[in-house]
Amino acid sequence: MSRDARFQEQAQALGYSFDGEIKIGGNYVPLVRDGHHIYLSGQIPRVGDTVVVTGAAGAGASLADAQKAAKVCVMRSLALLQRALGSLDAVQAILRITVYVQSAPTFTQQSEVADGASDLLFAVLGDAGAHTRTSVGVLQLPKNATVEVDLIATTADPHASA
Repeated sequence: MSRDARFQEQAQALGYSFDGEIKIGGNYVPLVRDGHHIYLSGQIPRVGDTVVVTGAAGAGASLADAQKAAKVCVMRSLALLQRALGSLDAVQAILRITVYVQSAPTFTQQSEVADGASDLLFAVLGDAGAHTRTSVGVLQLPKNATVEVDLIATTADPHASA
């Protein structure tokens, strides 16, 4: 099965479509390419105009909710990569992800939230989804999102595009 087919499979499992516009909220670009490296701006769990998981993990958002938010963030990132490269098969590796978790004062399961993002990357990209990772708890995120994820990817062909 191709990575693009696995991406669609994961989208169906989450119950969302990532075929529409991936909206950005300011004067920046969603990704920048520098040779083989692709840097993606932080993605919140927004589908269309709706942030689908909001509030602090551990107070208003459960661990499962936060893991779902992390998966939606990664799906947005993968959709951006797919559009930029023409296919997720062009991704050579995910080098690094950073997972920011809006956390209640006593919430300490940021790494478990990040597992949602990591698991999804492996499910879609296989070994190319192996990555380094940092997960941190923060007081607040844009639009009251529970999670924000940014990542760095690489491609074998720096000129690959749709």
